[in-house]
Amino acid sequence: MDKIIGVTEMQRKFRAVFDEVAKRSASYVLTRGSRPEAVMIPYEQYLRFVQLDEAGVTDRFNKLLMHLATVNSAYSEDEVERDLAEASRRVRKRKRK
Repeated sequence: MDKIIGVTEMQRKFRAVFDEVAKRSASYVLTRGSRPEAVMIPYEQYLRFVQLDEAGVTDRFNKLLMHLATVNSAYSEDEVERDLAEASRRVRKRKRK
């Protein structure tokens, strides 16, 4: 269970809180004016969160690619190429202005 500690108290007890997080796998919610603003967690737990977040991003990106492939399947490569060429021309024209 997360422990809650104010920033001022955290400053006074930093070493003890740090040791508890690092050696006993405790988690602390850091508050300022009774509002949660940050969390102090063990490094291993942080790494798991990062890996899960990366996996989630990759999964969402792959779903987006599949959706785009489905939506764009109705267009031929020639149509896509013409549209890209036209868009490029429009962008270059705007940059010259």
